[in-house]
Amino acid sequence: MKQGLKILFFFYQWLIAFPLLLVLTIVTALATILLSPLFPNKRFSYFPARWWGRAFCYLLFIKVKLIGLEKLNAQQSYVIVCNHQSIYDVFVVYGWLPMIFKWLMKAELRKIPLVGKACAVAGHIFIDRSNAVTAKHSIEQAEKQLKNGISVVIFPEGTRTHNGEMCKFKRGAFLIATDLRLPILPVTLRGCYERLPRNAVNVVPGTIEIIVHQPIDTESYGAEGAPKLMQDSWNIINSGL
Repeated sequence: MKQGLKILFFFYQWLIAFPLLLVLTIVTALATILLSPLFPNKRFSYFPARWWGRAFCYLLFIKVKLIGLEKLNAQQSYVIVCNHQSIYDVFVVYGWLPMIFKWLMKAELRKIPLVGKACAVAGHIFIDRSNAVTAKHSIEQAEKQLKNGISVVIFPEGTRTHNGEMCKFKRGAFLIATDLRLPILPVTLRGCYERLPRNAVNVVPGTIEIIVHQPIDTESYGAEGAPKLMQDSWNIINSGL
């Protein structure tokens, strides 16, 4: 982007796009709080959040490409595992993955005004990694919801990358999948880091790709197969980068 366009975009971002997105975030949170109890686990109640995620891309000139959608079975519940590059991961997964899912998210996010409440009402699961007992309870909550085509989305790295490269995975997602004999759905998010790296505040317009890989049948791994499943999933996701 040329210097003149960068300056124009800087002012557009802070004076127009971000204020609009703040209002949309408030409206989306309120709509979710109202709709989720009335239409639990229905696409209608997910509509506000889906378009909220898309708005964060459209208003900041980010194009999203979804690759591999044909590999999904709408009736199947999955444990969806994605690499974690940026806060934009949340926007594109919400906006473009066409399924009902629950996030497994950090307990600290519950404290965000309105957004935390909306996530709780929508049935997303907060996990406190500093407390083994409550973390186990959160995973049990997640497991109870994984039926009738409802999936869970987990960033198994646990935190956003510092340099664009993938970190090691944590075991939680893979224990859930092997315990419940549910397929792992590996998803590569490519371009989110370039759009908004960790600790950055200015978005860079461009393209983000969501690459849906072939689901992994976890039954062949057995009860003790979580470590190998974790490594195989890491390799598949990393191959998309």
